Amino acid sequence: MAAYLQWRRFVFFDRETVREPSGPDGAGAKPFALPPGIAVCDSGRGSLVFGDILFGAGRCQIWFLPRSLQLSSFQAYKLRVTHLYQLKQHSILVSIGEDEEGINPLVKVWNLEKRDGGNPLCTRIFPAIPGNKPTVVSCLTVHENLNFMAIGFADGSVVLTKGDITRDRHSKTQILREGSYPVTGLAFRQSGKTTHLFVVTTENIQSYMLSVKDYPHLELDTHGCGLRCSSLSDPSQDLQFIVAGNECVYLYQPDERGPCFAFEGQKLIVHWYRGYLIIVSKDQKTSPKSEFAGNEAQNSDKQVLNIYDLCNKFIAYSSIFDDIVDVLAEWGSLYVLTRDGKIHVLQEKDTQTKLEACKFMLFRKNLFEMAINLAKSQHLDSDGLSEIFRQYGDHLYNKGNHDGAIQQYIRTIGKLEPSYVIRKFLDAQRIHNLTAYLQMLHLQSLANADHTTLLLNCYTKLKDSSKLEEFIKTSESEVHFDVETAIKVLRQAGYYSHAVYLAEKHEHHEWYLKIQLEDIKNYQEALHYIGKLPFEQAESNMKRYGKILMHHVPNETTELLKILCTDYRPSGGNEGPGMLEGKKANSEEFIPVFANNSRELKAFLEHMTEVQADSPQGVYDTLLELRLQNWAHEQDEQIKQKLHNEALTLLKSGRFKTVFDKALVLCQMHNFKDGVLYLYEQGKLFQQIMHYHMQNEQYKKVIEVCELYGDQEACLWEQALGYFARKEENCKEYIAAVLKHIENKNLMPPLLVVQTLAHNSTATLSVIKDYLVNKLQKQSRQIEQDEQRIQKYREETTRIRLEIEELKASPKIFQKTKCSICTSALELPSVHFLCGHSFHQHCFESYSESDSECPTCMPENRKVMDMIRAQEQKRDLHDQFQHQLKCSNDGFSVVADYFGRGVFNKLTLITDLPPGKAATTIEAGLQRELLIHTKRST
Repeated sequence: MAAYLQWRRFVFFDRETVREPSGPDGAGAKPFALPPGIAVCDSGRGSLVFGDILFGAGRCQIWFLPRSLQLSSFQAYKLRVTHLYQLKQHSILVSIGEDEEGINPLVKVWNLEKRDGGNPLCTRIFPAIPGNKPTVVSCLTVHENLNFMAIGFADGSVVLTKGDITRDRHSKTQILREGSYPVTGLAFRQSGKTTHLFVVTTENIQSYMLSVKDYPHLELDTHGCGLRCSSLSDPSQDLQFIVAGNECVYLYQPDERGPCFAFEGQKLIVHWYRGYLIIVSKDQKTSPKSEFAGNEAQNSDKQVLNIYDLCNKFIAYSSIFDDIVDVLAEWGSLYVLTRDGKIHVLQEKDTQTKLEACKFMLFRKNLFEMAINLAKSQHLDSDGLSEIFRQYGDHLYNKGNHDGAIQQYIRTIGKLEPSYVIRKFLDAQRIHNLTAYLQMLHLQSLANADHTTLLLNCYTKLKDSSKLEEFIKTSESEVHFDVETAIKVLRQAGYYSHAVYLAEKHEHHEWYLKIQLEDIKNYQEALHYIGKLPFEQAESNMKRYGKILMHHVPNETTELLKILCTDYRPSGGNEGPGMLEGKKANSEEFIPVFANNSRELKAFLEHMTEVQADSPQGVYDTLLELRLQNWAHEQDEQIKQKLHNEALTLLKSGRFKTVFDKALVLCQMHNFKDGVLYLYEQGKLFQQIMHYHMQNEQYKKVIEVCELYGDQEACLWEQALGYFARKEENCKEYIAAVLKHIENKNLMPPLLVVQTLAHNSTATLSVIKDYLVNKLQKQSRQIEQDEQRIQKYREETTRIRLEIEELKASPKIFQKTKCSICTSALELPSVHFLCGHSFHQHCFESYSESDSECPTCMPENRKVMDMIRAQEQKRDLHDQFQHQLKCSNDGFSVVADYFGRGVFNKLTLITDLPPGKAATTIEAGLQRELLIHTKRST
């Protein structure tokens, strides 16, 4: 009794009396009352079911009360109804009653969804007496799957029906047990595919396994209970069988006894409802026990209804009623039926109302654990639970129980702002509590960068290396913190090995290299790490850290760069197994890495030019500059010659055609003579070659240059003559050689030659005597030839003019006797031309392309016409004329050529006769003939 009194009491249910519906006049409704004579009742499928309400002899009814309170009934038996069982998942009602006097109970199974003459269809009727032995039925239960039904008797027997209980043909009835003590309770328990039947008598409790042949049973206890004092809990209590004795309430599993609760007092009714245990017991003033130790109380007795929460150990409701018949559960509420025919409804309050009602009392008495358990059992949302945890944590914190407080605050993670808790535990003495909270915050992936920083600082302050390693060495799938923030904090705190571990594990390559190079100074390891990275990351990190690595580990760095720029494959296989071909970087981009490391740079560049002939131009440019520098500073002649040959070979490799100017500047800067001359030659800068020799006063080289390149650039001889003419030394030999070539090629007018040599005090007339004599003789011969040609042209012109005049003034006699095409004798009709050719008409029509042109003369005439058209088109080519005039050694011949083409006069050429000008046909023909004869004579 002491344990019972310690349980807290709450009022989680509202009690009301069921009233009849209001009338149309709106008057207050009176309490709903059932007629007297109720013997049994049950509920389910939306109705309250009552039995044995007598309205005159011989009329035993089963009544249904729906939520609308409109009673309906049908006659089930002729005498009385003793037991009812309404299935919750099927519209099946099982009843036991009597149709005649004596002990002869009948079992009837009703299908409420089907009708027979307006009443529910009775699908089965069979007697309930075990083995034809008359005895009273004490209890009834039916399995929800309709495959089992058990009936208990006052003589201790239990009859089990197996199969479809709604049909006789598909079921089998047998006696499960026989005993000497009345059976007071039965209950089926289904767990998976296993079915158990609990049987309780006034003296013992047994469990039968119905899913096994022969139905083995086990005795669970040696004491029992009265009628209606047992029930089966729901899954929240693991479907335990509840037996209420006068001293305690016991809970049973199929194979053992569970916990018990000390609820004293004579129990009358026991039910289970939504996680609550409902017990109806006598008031403290009890009356003597009846035959079954749980018999109905006398009408004058008061009865107490208690609703217990066994999980949280409190009483959810308690109230006194007058003579309770039964307690039914339907429509989400409890209905208490009393002997006076009234129905009282107990409506459970909503969760928020219940919590508000109890929290004040629990918090005031600091019963936070009970408040938490209550909130959980009532399925309070996470926000409400978090608020209870917070208040509980505040309470413990104020009492100085920081360890307990932090555990409550941890339970608020995800709802309560972390800064609320963190501010409370920033004191150095509470750093371990703060660490625990931050750890859990990270485990739930709710920490930000500031929380990570704070947690790592806590670890470093506590010098707890084991916890620190445990925190950072979680597997990748369990990382609950910002890795980059952790690396920064660990680096700042001097935990370089831990920071490097995190950076490597989570592939923060930049942080890994930064710590290795700037803090640990492990250059070799950093270089090895870069070699394991994928190509793009290896390339970018070598550009970023290449200079540092080259300064400390030059040889290894150079080797890695060679691989990176030729055929790179990560040493750790990070590119994946499908990568068959290596990648290569642009070698030119890594040249700045070799600053102050010319030896390694030379080795790198030479390697690249050997393995990759198509290396970028910058590689060749840098290699050339490097070789020229080494050549210029080398003192040893043998080595200098070797370097000279290497530089010249590189120049001759053909890689500097697109950067000619740059290569030339490099050679000039380092005074690399052979390279300069080679580039001049490749660039066709013949004048520069000659000027180079002139500056060095290499006379023979000047002559050689003129001989080699004079045909390509004739002005070289003129420049050579001017160069030797300015020399005060005796250069007669070289002047004579130049003059000889100028004479042969007719490169300069004699007067210009004389003027050029006039400035040389050492050059006498004897130097140019032979040149002048030869030149004058050649000009004399040319004058004679020109005079002869002029005379010839004059005679030809006179002849043509006479011929033209004859054509104009005299008739033309055609004396041809043969066709000019077929050479046969001419026959009429025939065609004659002024040129003297004659043709058969049919021959002319077959071979002629134009009616106005002679087929024989047409090819030659067309050549003349084409020449005239070409001259006409070239009359306006002033740029071409100027260019030829400038580049030609004999400008007068160019002018004469263009004058002969008719560039300097306007010529109108008539090729076809326009209509209406036939009168001028003869004159046009004569002009054409004149042109043709002129061409022939030339």
